[in-house]
Amino acid sequence: MATTMLKGNLVNLAGRTVNVGDKAPKVIVTGKDLSDVTIGGCSDSAQLVVVVPSLDTPVCASETRKFNEKASSIAGCKTVVVSMDLPFAMGRFCSTEGIENLTVASDFRNKDFANNYGVLVADGALRGVTCRAIFVIGKDGNVCYKEIVPEITAEPNYDAALEAATTAAK
Repeated sequence: MATTMLKGNLVNLAGRTVNVGDKAPKVIVTGKDLSDVTIGGCSDSAQLVVVVPSLDTPVCASETRKFNEKASSIAGCKTVVVSMDLPFAMGRFCSTEGIENLTVASDFRNKDFANNYGVLVADGALRGVTCRAIFVIGKDGNVCYKEIVPEITAEPNYDAALEAATTAAK
């Protein structure tokens, strides 16, 4: 079972582990407007999938703002931020924060994304939400970059994720 940390305490992650080189499972999550958003599988664009516990925390909000700004310049790459937030809260967040260059999506309905990508927090205070992670999926549907952030309260390696997304989009 994969693990991460929350404020120094070990946290187990549930679900199927997906690694670099694996086919990215195709799942449907819910957009802020209640539309279906597909993640994974083959696509005409690379996919930068940013996984956060909740947009309603300072670290997640900061991370989303940074990817909104930086990932928008990567031609041929679609960026999706996935959390367990309700779509209505995601919509408010995007309006308030000016998030327009990426898609926000919720896995609240059945946790298909979290379970298929192995990012569901299985125990501890955040049990039932997603950990902090990044996946880059190439146009061929294969995972070409993965980061499970070692400490949920820390930010990811932006440079490595953006570099992987840039390479995958070519």
